[in-house]
Amino acid sequence: MEHAALLDAPLDELCAEARALREAGHGSLVTYSPKVFIPLTKLCRDVCHYCTFARPPRRGQRAFMTIDEVVAVAGAGAERGCREALFTLGDKPELRYRVAREELAALGCETTLEYLGRAAESVLAETGLLPHLNPGVLTVDDIRRLRPVSASMGLMLETTSDRLSVRGGPHFGSPDKLPAARLETLRAAGEARVPFTTGILIGIGERRAERLDALLAIRVLAERYGHVQEVIVQNFRAKPGTRMADAPEPPLAELLWTIAVARIVLGAQAHLQAPPNLSYDDFPLLLDAGIDDWGGVSPVTIDHVNPEAPWPEIERLRTATESRGLQLAPRLPVYPEWIDGEWIDPRVLPAVLRASDATGLAREDGWSPGEPGAVPFVPRDALPVDSRDELGEQELVRLFTARGRERDRVFAAADSLRREVCGDDVSYVVTRNIQYTNVCYFRCGFCAFSKGKLAANLRGAPYLVPHDEIVRRVREAWARGATEVCLQGGIHPAFTGDYYASVVREIKDAVPDVHVHAFSALEIWQGAATVGLPLDEYLARLRDAGLGSLPGTAAEILDDE
Repeated sequence: MEHAALLDAPLDELCAEARALREAGHGSLVTYSPKVFIPLTKLCRDVCHYCTFARPPRRGQRAFMTIDEVVAVAGAGAERGCREALFTLGDKPELRYRVAREELAALGCETTLEYLGRAAESVLAETGLLPHLNPGVLTVDDIRRLRPVSASMGLMLETTSDRLSVRGGPHFGSPDKLPAARLETLRAAGEARVPFTTGILIGIGERRAERLDALLAIRVLAERYGHVQEVIVQNFRAKPGTRMADAPEPPLAELLWTIAVARIVLGAQAHLQAPPNLSYDDFPLLLDAGIDDWGGVSPVTIDHVNPEAPWPEIERLRTATESRGLQLAPRLPVYPEWIDGEWIDPRVLPAVLRASDATGLAREDGWSPGEPGAVPFVPRDALPVDSRDELGEQELVRLFTARGRERDRVFAAADSLRREVCGDDVSYVVTRNIQYTNVCYFRCGFCAFSKGKLAANLRGAPYLVPHDEIVRRVREAWARGATEVCLQGGIHPAFTGDYYASVVREIKDAVPDVHVHAFSALEIWQGAATVGLPLDEYLARLRDAGLGSLPGTAAEILDDE
């Protein structure tokens, strides 16, 4: 559909197209961010006519939260399962208020941004919550200075209409609300390689065409830099005590139109959010217009920007989401597509990885493979799904990324198939693991085998177990009742296919009846390549030497793209 045609297109047609795009890009997944809201300062040099967040200094009240107060709020959120510490604050209050300058000086800081960096660093170090920073208009140097203490940042573009900044407009007297300044911050974030959230505000006097222009401006920068992780469509709500207290609010249909148009303009892969608390009981309808995210929801703090609008409880969000055949899942402040070393500072990336699951969303439990303790509960009464048809790539991807009820159906189907094929007997083997070297010339980021100074510091010095010691360990295991030995190691640059075959032969010569379960897929590939044999011929050679089976633990889901 041409962009101009969107302005007057029927709402039901727009919403249908938007939903189809969301499903193509995100399937049934809808996310939210469990967060705490940290209003570091409510002083601001701007005077937006609709804002209740910013306020002038008050006698007897501090201009800034203390670090202890900030960490206490974040710590309370961490105890309740939050992952995000959302820092929202007024824009450069020290440029307007003497009290802000004096308090910053007493704190040992020259600027609000310097103090923000200190507060974010404390939250990250002391609570593990991931800071998402919304400090207002920034230069590229500002962003680079804050990057080492944050997972992501954001700034609402709000509008590209200069009309709203002239006398009588809602942004008059607010230099940081000039569209050019905000677009430059959005561009600078791309240059600094920071995952960035932005969006538009509707109902403050802009026209539909101006909303469309703002969305297109966001798309241009997103395509240029690839950094726009999320776009918010937020509706104006009139608030008592503001200059726009009596201004009309945009009707729900206008909000739905804007969301649907945003999805169509930004595309299937974009992450699109609309705050549920600003639509009150109508919030489930936002899903019908194509959003795939509810934004930040806090079990601890209020929405300090919209204090009159409490967040819905998570279970209400879940019920509304599932009623439309969708699945709700928690996320981090940074979306999965941006969780890597290109986008996140190396000082922050470990904390992000610890907080994320295999798909890059927020971990919902503390269990990890190999750790003691109970495995997370899996309901046994989920409805099974079963198909004996060959699955395509997209179907397999959906199985691996299933969550919530879909995940429970996968579990139930697997359990049903297990009962059909194997019955109710569960077997085990008495085995001994023998890792004959941790020297490896590959540098897989997830692997425990490596060499060099870092490995020595973490896991001891590089080692190579000689053949006679391998055989001794096999004999010892057999004497203690083992019927199998499992052998795997790093890809040692000196190993050839002859080495692997010789290890198996010596084990079988020493203990003929032991089952040899050995060698990762990569070791088999390395062995075949070094002796110049096709894989099938090399596997036959290992079988003849006594290899009984190959382990599946080193089978990874790899993608050449």
